[in-house]
Amino acid sequence: MSLSSRSRQISIVLPCFNEARRLPGTLDEVIEFCRREFEQFEIIVVDDGSSDDTLRAAQFRDEVRTIANGVNRGKGEAVRRGMLAARLDPVLFSDADLSTPIAEAMGLLGALEAGADIAIADRRARGEKIVRRTLVRRVVAWTFRRFVRLVALRGIDDTQCGFKMFRRDVAHRIFPMQKLGGWAFDVELLFLAQRLGYRIVSVPVEWHESEESRLTIWSPLQMALDVLKIRCLHRGLSRRRQTAASEREALARAASAGGGERPDP
Repeated sequence: MSLSSRSRQISIVLPCFNEARRLPGTLDEVIEFCRREFEQFEIIVVDDGSSDDTLRAAQFRDEVRTIANGVNRGKGEAVRRGMLAARLDPVLFSDADLSTPIAEAMGLLGALEAGADIAIADRRARGEKIVRRTLVRRVVAWTFRRFVRLVALRGIDDTQCGFKMFRRDVAHRIFPMQKLGGWAFDVELLFLAQRLGYRIVSVPVEWHESEESRLTIWSPLQMALDVLKIRCLHRGLSRRRQTAASEREALARAASAGGGERPDP
């Protein structure tokens, strides 16, 4: 059953680390958006070993489920736990600062409804979308983007925007394979998706750089080192000859030719 043919629903994962001050406002905004746009929704807050009251700020809301990491394990691990806990389809993960406004989820959902397996926010696409970032961050992003293209990924301009939507079955196949817990986990996920033949669509979004970004001067170096690990970590993963969508179509044709029965594996 396609996403567009059923009642509209969504799971939203918010990875958090020391977000007690900002989280209540974020949850109010996300809940209001979901009530307006979806018939059924869930919000999953993953507290990644915060030292403040982040977990308490998320509790006592009927729409919110919480997951707590006992210690800080990194954003990638927090996202992985939340995505695998999702019950509804599709599943979106978003930065808790809402640098990408939550309403941009509708553009990603439209891409999935049109046939994509994964829709990712793209802050570089030309058009009417507003993107605000400092010059330093622009230079770092440009350098990292070129490095990623050389080492791991082709055809994707923006790997690092923390706003990505997956079909639930796709997420539940890819995320158990994830090994990186740091900032470069996005590259690993997209690398896996390409190798497995899933269709990835980039969607232009509005984006504003957070004043409280946790990226440091050493973050790009660590990210680069992690990107170098990706091919080694998944050396045995061969590229499919068909995309996942093509395989589904082939199964449907085989079932139709056989009188509607499911073909033997």
